Amino acid sequence: MSATLYQQIQQFYDASSGLWEEVWGEHMHHGYYGTDGSQKKDRRQAQIDLIEELLNWAGVQTAENILDVGCGIGGSSLYLANKFNARATGITLSPVQAARATERAQEFGLSARTQFQVADAQSMPFADNSFDLVWSLESGEHMPDKTKFLQECYRVLKPGGTLIMVTWCHRPTGNSPLTADEQKHLEDIYRVYCLPYVISLPEYEAIARQLPLNNLHTADWSTAVAPFWNVVIDSAFTPQALWGLLNAGWATIQGALSLGLMRRGYERGLVRFGLLCGNKST
Repeated sequence: MSATLYQQIQQFYDASSGLWEEVWGEHMHHGYYGTDGSQKKDRRQAQIDLIEELLNWAGVQTAENILDVGCGIGGSSLYLANKFNARATGITLSPVQAARATERAQEFGLSARTQFQVADAQSMPFADNSFDLVWSLESGEHMPDKTKFLQECYRVLKPGGTLIMVTWCHRPTGNSPLTADEQKHLEDIYRVYCLPYVISLPEYEAIARQLPLNNLHTADWSTAVAPFWNVVIDSAFTPQALWGLLNAGWATIQGALSLGLMRRGYERGLVRFGLLCGNKST
C-alpha cells in the first residue's frame, strides 16, 4: 500500500471515527432493509441485521477464531466474538480505531478473547491457516491491489474456513464500459472517501476463482442497503452532528457533504454492494 494512500486512510478514520460513533454508533457499515429495501427499521438494528443476514447467506453457524479485516472500532468483531463465543482479531490502519476498539472490548468484558491492532491488510502479520472465519465488511474498496488483498485473506484462512467479503463495487461492465460521466462520479467518491478505485463484482469473482475458493458464490445487495444513505443524510444535519463535524476537521466535513454522491450512485445503478464468500479447500 502506498505510503500516501495509507496515510490518507489513517487520517480520515482517525479524524472521523469518534464522530461516527457519537452520532451513528459502533457499526461503521451499511444497514439491511429487506431484499427490496422497503423495510422500515432503526438504523442500528438495520446494521445488526446486515451482519446476521450475511452469516445466514454464507451458511456460517459456528466460528472459533475470527479475523475482522478493516475492523473500525470493533463493531463486527465484538458482535461476532460474543455471538459465537469465539476469539476475534481486528485490524485497521487507524491507531485511533484500534485503541477505541480495545476500550470497547473492555467495556463488554471481551478483552480476553479479542485483540485489535494496526496492520496492512495486504501484508498481514499472521501465520498461514490461522482463522476459520475471515470477515471483511466494507474494507476491500480501500485496497490498492484487490488481488493481493484477497490472496492475503486466503493465506490466513484455515483449510475448510470461510471468507466473507462485502465491498463497494461499480456496475458490471461486460456489456457496456463505464461512461466518462460514470468515471467522474466514481472519481469524486474516491477522492472523498480515500479509495484508490473499485472494481465490479464479476472481477472480484474472477480473482476468487484463481485462489481458489470452493463453494464460491456472490450476490448484489444494492437494493437491500441503498436506503441507508438516506438515513445517514437525514441524521448528518442535526445540531449534534453539525457541531461534531465542525470539530472533526475538513476531511470529515467533506465526507458528510458528499453523502449524496453515494445515494446518487445507487440510484443510477453505478455503485453496487457486492458480496462474495467461499471456503478454503481442505
